[in-house]
Amino acid sequence: MNLIDEIYERILNASNVLKSVVHETPLDKSRTFSHWTGSKVYLKLENLQKTGSFKVRGAYYKIHRLLSTGQVKCVVAVSAGNHAQGVAWAASKAGIRSLIFMPEFAPAAKINATKGYGAEVVLHGRTLEDSYEKAMAMAEKSGYEFIHPFNDMDVIAGQGTIGLEILKQLPKTDAVIVPIGGGGLISGIAIAIKRRKPTVKIFGVEAEGAASMKKSIEIGRIIKLEKVDTIADGIAVKSPGELTFQIVKEYVDDIVTVDDFEISTAIFKLLERAKVVAEPAGAASIAALLSGKIKMENKNVVAVISGGNIDASLLATILEKNLITEGRVIRLLVELPDKPGTLKRALGVIAEARANIIDVSIDRTSPKIRPGRATVLIKAEVQHPSYINEIVNNLKKISYSLSIL
Repeated sequence: MNLIDEIYERILNASNVLKSVVHETPLDKSRTFSHWTGSKVYLKLENLQKTGSFKVRGAYYKIHRLLSTGQVKCVVAVSAGNHAQGVAWAASKAGIRSLIFMPEFAPAAKINATKGYGAEVVLHGRTLEDSYEKAMAMAEKSGYEFIHPFNDMDVIAGQGTIGLEILKQLPKTDAVIVPIGGGGLISGIAIAIKRRKPTVKIFGVEAEGAASMKKSIEIGRIIKLEKVDTIADGIAVKSPGELTFQIVKEYVDDIVTVDDFEISTAIFKLLERAKVVAEPAGAASIAALLSGKIKMENKNVVAVISGGNIDASLLATILEKNLITEGRVIRLLVELPDKPGTLKRALGVIAEARANIIDVSIDRTSPKIRPGRATVLIKAEVQHPSYINEIVNNLKKISYSLSIL
């Protein structure tokens, strides 16, 4: 039995092991995204999985396999996010101890969530590489089992159960779009689907600022990026695994990249139109469709929404930026005489255009402001972008100078 055959057999086994442990996540058709892209778009909602991402599948199956071969004292993992939570949850479910190493910069919410799932968290180093070195040293010294986030046959097999679910839920699938970090998720899905239906196209999506797999495939060997720069921390991986590289090279039809603006737009559209909360990595698949990087007109296309663990402050920023970009929120910097009634007059003009004032900030003292004048930063929600011109023109009519920020 060759390597791919063995992984496929483990995917089938993992499906039986996991069916009473994790969710079979929904496959939801989106009329909106279908209309916008010309494809028949289905969302595989792994953001609704336990711990908020697909990672529990591979983590639990790996632990199951370890336990089946003998006694396991403790499992060790390195992660700043979803893998940490997946291993912590899976270990607690299996009744064993877990030790998770995280960088010192890891968000408090993710640290607390990992602890909440039962793990002991060790903060070490400023980067994941620092944490990785410490974790490997601890695992080797103590005889603990290390669970790699993607370059592991059992982890890949666990993630591959998503592919089996997709074909069960939509037998006429034509294409599947999968985010790529280290490559474990797309490797498992690609093997599961290509073995059952070879005609299905498998597309990978990487963040433009962390395209290590795409560049490795293009060069023909594994490369390591000097740095990664993207909001999609879940797929910000400097180098793919040796195992995942070989699988992706053979089974993935194409890899595209999306930038942070495209990812941000996808998060916004998923929330507003599909009522789906996705983290940046999880939204990469839809970003590839909405940006036109992947086109499959009138085909059944499944976009894997791999996780929903987005930081609340980042989500708030993304929502506001997209509302401003779409012209639904306007920010005006208005200069007016510092006299009673002038601000009221300006706000009245905005209100007449059926805009809702969100925030007002007044500055009288900055050195560049002329004496006797004030600048006012006004943030307002407008019903339609066309009303912005009405607001601007009417403010100019009363001799207020302004700029749109």
